[in-house]
Amino acid sequence: MQYKELSVNPVAIVLQLVGAKWKILIVKELLKHEIRFTELKKKLGCTSKILVNCLREMVEDGLVVREETQDGHKQKVEYYLTDIGYTLRPVIESMQKWGSEYKKLRKLMEKK
Repeated sequence: MQYKELSVNPVAIVLQLVGAKWKILIVKELLKHEIRFTELKKKLGCTSKILVNCLREMVEDGLVVREETQDGHKQKVEYYLTDIGYTLRPVIESMQKWGSEYKKLRKLMEKK
């Protein structure tokens, strides 16, 4: 694994690793359980190219594991979070909480 040149700013590091829309949504799904590529693609609604690129980068960054197994004659590929990837749980939870609060505040502002 090659390490990226990381920013000095901690917030910038988070954005560098999972700042892309699809990456944060991938983490959100992988916090629930390991998942196969096609299932993840279906849940997110993104293109294969985008998903492949995001997953490849996340594997290189040590956030996600790509595990290949043989299931009879078929090759099965599943993705799951590493221990480091799981440390993003509070970040995701904070984002969900903030997003819900923002939505409520916007509704209140629109009523005025």
